[in-house]
Amino acid sequence: MELWITEQQNEDVNFTCRVKRTIYSEKTEFQQVDIMETEYFGKMMVLDGVIQTTTFDEFVYHEMIVHVPMLSHPDPKRILVIGGGDGGSVREIIRHKSVEKVDWVDIDGRVIEICKAYLPEWNSTVWGSPLVEQKTEDGLKHMKESQGMYDVIIVDCSDPVGPGELLFTYEFYKDIFGALKEDGLFVQQTESPFYHRELIKRIQKDVKSIYPITGLYTANIPTYPSGLHCFTIGSKKYDPASPVRFADFEPRWYTAKTHEASFVLPRFVEELTETEY
Repeated sequence: MELWITEQQNEDVNFTCRVKRTIYSEKTEFQQVDIMETEYFGKMMVLDGVIQTTTFDEFVYHEMIVHVPMLSHPDPKRILVIGGGDGGSVREIIRHKSVEKVDWVDIDGRVIEICKAYLPEWNSTVWGSPLVEQKTEDGLKHMKESQGMYDVIIVDCSDPVGPGELLFTYEFYKDIFGALKEDGLFVQQTESPFYHRELIKRIQKDVKSIYPITGLYTANIPTYPSGLHCFTIGSKKYDPASPVRFADFEPRWYTAKTHEASFVLPRFVEELTETEY
């Protein structure tokens, strides 16, 4: 019997792919976690039926959520990651020589342990790194207790439902502002400009009302809804649309040119940033 996974991407659209086998499945305190091997996309992590990452395209997401903010800052030393249980974002952060400490906070420690065991190709360089401190706790609470600590904050969260819902609020963005240093910046994945337009408009409005500089950029990620994904960035000082440094390593997707190009928005996406407050 053939096995398929189907993710409902909105009320009218499903995304389906063939599965070779289920590698691991567990219901944690917070969510259903499944690790699968698919025919086309390789290994896949699914949370509550929603595709989070795959072997096929994880590097695009992780490089763009990390290197755009990191290379927009002249000297990022102290970094915070909220979520990112697969470890891909932390993996990319510690490639930067300026980094002195990464606080990695995820409310569901079982996701991290499962990914450590079954997705080592994502995160093997993370474990044992003296730069990384992993904390299993509420990211909201951690943020409130971390005033003026971080150069860069990366919110590598799941969709705005369940455990991730409170990570898409005005109050959360204010807490991030307080946790950043005086020249800090943050980034968050903010869904599809085709399927989540009202959400993106609201987030842009909230972030613009708090941060002096706000940006929206995109990347093509085939297994995410519509294949075009948005990231929202808020900065206290530096313009994230242009890198101030160049990577001294070779990412698979990110370059200085793709960095700049990602902020060149199609008109229908640019409209989402034209909010008043």
